[in-house]
Amino acid sequence: MSSKLNWLVTHTSPGAIVVQHWLTENGVSYSLAQKYAQTGWLKKLCSGVYYRPDAKGELKPNWVDAIQAVDMQLHVPIHLAGLSSLTHQGLSHYLQLNREQVWIGVDNRQSLPKWFREFPYQDWFYCGNHKLVTIPEKDLKTITVKGKELTVSCPELAAYEVVDAIGKQISFEHVAELFQGLVNLSPTKVQTILERSHSIQTNRVFLFLSHHYGHQWAKRLDESGIKLGSGKRQVVKNGRYNERYRITVPDILSIKNVEHENG
Repeated sequence: MSSKLNWLVTHTSPGAIVVQHWLTENGVSYSLAQKYAQTGWLKKLCSGVYYRPDAKGELKPNWVDAIQAVDMQLHVPIHLAGLSSLTHQGLSHYLQLNREQVWIGVDNRQSLPKWFREFPYQDWFYCGNHKLVTIPEKDLKTITVKGKELTVSCPELAAYEVVDAIGKQISFEHVAELFQGLVNLSPTKVQTILERSHSIQTNRVFLFLSHHYGHQWAKRLDESGIKLGSGKRQVVKNGRYNERYRITVPDILSIKNVEHENG
């Protein structure tokens, strides 16, 4: 028991969520985990899910711990996505007024355990990216969030994810504000993401915003390899029609774009 307890302390930190599946994989049986819970080394969240308390018993697990447990213990592909990824990489000035809504990228939300989907007092937004084939080694990176390592979208993928969420979770105007600050994106990474994308509307809006602010990286994109489809797309109601990308855009964004096209 002492060696297993030493393993638990070594491989977890105070506040960390610990799932029974992972414990069993590492030789900590259900009955042994129950003993740890009885003696205070673990605290039970729900059936088969615990967390490691701190010395004072005050620290509770947060959304970072939840994502980390799903990723590292259950090995379900998940990452911090979109607006949340940009925010925690210092690329968004968005202020959370109340509890933080967290954007996560996952292939299928039903693959996530029930305890995660119903994590107390947490509002999740699921980015499916169903029309984009993600390549983890190129599109994802690891950063420190709230003192713990998390897998997150690289800025280029996060930008794609916020564009893809226009009308579902975020306004066109808000995404435009975010794009204004994205001056250092990699044109190579943006190119590979858009070439893999099958979402015509997302591709068109991404390119529109890229050129709207005159970013240098946007000038190096080759649109010939990007799926832009045919026909018009109504992205916003009562917006101005953009001829180049055949989309409607908010009035406030249309004037500068007309100047760009004429120039």
